[in-house]
Formats: sequence, structure tokens, C-alpha cells
Amino acid sequence: MRFACWDDATASRFEPFALTRPVSEARAGALLVRERWAWALGGEAMGFVAAPHLAEFDEPWAPGALAAVPAGTVLAHARFAPSLARAAAADAWTHEGRCVAVRLARDVPAEALRGDAVTLEALTPPGAATAEVAGWWLDAPWDLVRHLPAMLAADVPVLAKALKAKALGGSAVRGAHTVYVEEGAEVEPYVLLDAHAGPILIRRGAVVQAYTRLVGPAVVGLDSTVVGDRIASVSIGERCKVHGEVSSTVFFGHANKAHDGFGGHSVLGRWVNLGAGTTTSNLKNTYGSVQCWTPGGLADTGLQFLGSLLGDHVKTGIGLQLTTGSVLGAGANVFDAMPPRVVAPFSWGSHAPYELFALEKFVAVAERMMGRRAVSMTPKARRWLEAAHAARWRA
Repeated sequence: MRFACWDDATASRFEPFALTRPVSEARAGALLVRERWAWALGGEAMGFVAAPHLAEFDEPWAPGALAAVPAGTVLAHARFAPSLARAAAADAWTHEGRCVAVRLARDVPAEALRGDAVTLEALTPPGAATAEVAGWWLDAPWDLVRHLPAMLAADVPVLAKALKAKALGGSAVRGAHTVYVEEGAEVEPYVLLDAHAGPILIRRGAVVQAYTRLVGPAVVGLDSTVVGDRIASVSIGERCKVHGEVSSTVFFGHANKAHDGFGGHSVLGRWVNLGAGTTTSNLKNTYGSVQCWTPGGLADTGLQFLGSLLGDHVKTGIGLQLTTGSVLGAGANVFDAMPPRVVAPFSWGSHAPYELFALEKFVAVAERMMGRRAVSMTPKARRWLEAAHAARWRA
């Protein structure tokens, strides 16, 4: 089944991530949203429809932007994270009264799918066969944190079965849930795998080093390394390095938190690097609900715990302290003084107001970091990042 992921108008404001990637390439639970739809529909994504500045989006593991979506293609909502159960055959799929995917009856140009008035309901043919799909709505970026424990608890057993990961026993495992280790992963001696609160999956090529307490529900992604301390309720994407106390946090992939410092209830985009001692606050002194910046202004998240939302390519200096519910825009490189609760994309400097991180300097830093993970920046990828730099929002 062919499908394409669609960013609606709300998804286009999913900052600090929407500036540099479609929401379908965000990690929700154990998998990217696009990967979740592939499981639910039993098909492969042919591309995505998102904001025009993402037309040159280019990652080697992801499909590209579409100029039009052909008839017969299933258009899947990027802000809905379906469960990994196979969806029933249908022409439209719903969740809690809202349409989450529809099989298009005609070719639709990408431009016709942009704007606040566009809905999947309007694209559903009269009399279309419908089916209900289980999953989670992502109404705001912090929902990636809100739903993380439930998603991981549901995802891990399904993924482990499909990957033929083996259940790990012995004195290293505590709790009633299962710890799964895919072939090619390594769990060193003196690791404690705490499965009291949920299951754990350690993917191929991953290494959990000695003196780590890994607490479920959790996933350690392909070729990632966990370097000690207490790591709890995390979704770690591929090629990450994670150390220090971390809880309820999502790593999209290719990100580093390699040193001490607390990271809690946060989301790290791709190619983020946190300097040694960077710490996120995830709880207000009043114990009240956390407010978080959005392009439409401050919003009450309804969450008592929320740390930082860090866009792609964010870099922090050593010892940086991030306030509760902070947002750092893509490409920001900040150090020394505690930043304000929102930092505009491509900011540079030791204190606010920040300078603009010059495009050529930003690209040079990005190329060097990507090269350390054997990922090359293609000419197309450079144009994508140039477009994001030009389209940056201002806090």
C-alpha cells in the first residue's frame, strides 16, 4: 500500500522541529511517525507533504517532499501516531471521531493540501468504507513527552517479536516486564535492567555500558551507546550517545548527551549536542502546570513535568542550565549564561540578545558533526538547511 504523510497547518507550527523537518520524521514512542504508519498500513511511504521550505528536505533514511499525491495513495496525518497493530482494510481511517488517513480518489497537488482550512474529512469520498485506528494524537510538540510511557509500553513487545529479539534473564534483570535484546546488541557486566514499570528493548549494534541503570519502558536504538547513570523511560534513536541522569526523554537520532547533567521530560532533535553539565529543569518550584512557547504565544501544556524542546542541530556549551519548558530553535548554538525560555533558530552567543549564526559557519559545523557519524551533507541537504535558515522564526 502506498502512503504519504501530511503536515496540516498545525503541524507546520510544530516548533522547534517543523522548521527543519516534517512532523512525520519526528520520533513518537519507539519509532518515527512515518514508520508507525508503515506498520499500521502495511505499506511504504512514497513521500510527504509539508511546508514549502521543506521541499529540499534530504535525509538518507527518509523519503522526500511530493509536488502532488497521486490518486489511490493513502494520505496519512503526520500528527497522529498510530499503534503498531495492522489497521483494518478501508478507504478512510478515524480515531475518536477525527479522520487520520484517507485513500485519495484523485490526484491532489501539494499546494492544495496547505492552509488552515484543509482537512482529511473534506478529502474523504462520500460513502467511503471507514475503520477505527488505535493510537495517539500529537496536538502539540510536548505530546511526544506526554504519551511517551504509554507508547513505549505498547511498542516494545510488538517490535521485539518482529525483530526476533531474545528475552534476557538473569541477575541483571529486575521486575515483571520483559527485557529484549536484539542480536548484535551488547549489555556489559554490572548493568541493571529495571523492568518494574515497563519493558525494555535494546536494538542491534547498541551498547549499554557498565554501571548503567536502564529503567523501562525504554528503547535503545540502533548503534546507540548508553554510557552509565540512571536512564529511565527513554526513546533513544539511532547513533546516539547518552550519559548522565535522563528520564522521559526522546532522542530523534544522531544526538549526543555524552556527559553528566540532568535531562528530563525533553525532546532532542537530530544532530543535537549537549555540552558537559548541560541540565534541564523539568519541574517548576510551584509544582504547577508548565507553560511553553509556541508560534501563537505561551500555551499551558497541562503537564507538571516538562523540560526542554531542542530543535535539530542545537548545540549547548558546558554547564548550561535550561529553564522549565524551554524551547531552543533549530541551529541555535548557545553557551555561558542561562538562555531565556525561548531561543530563536540559528541564534549564536553567550547571552541574549543573540547574534545570528551565519549560514556558512552553521553549515560548516553541521557538516563536521554529520561526518563524525559517516553522514554526508548532499547539495540538496544544503539547500534544505539554507531554506530553513531563510525561513527562521523570531521569538
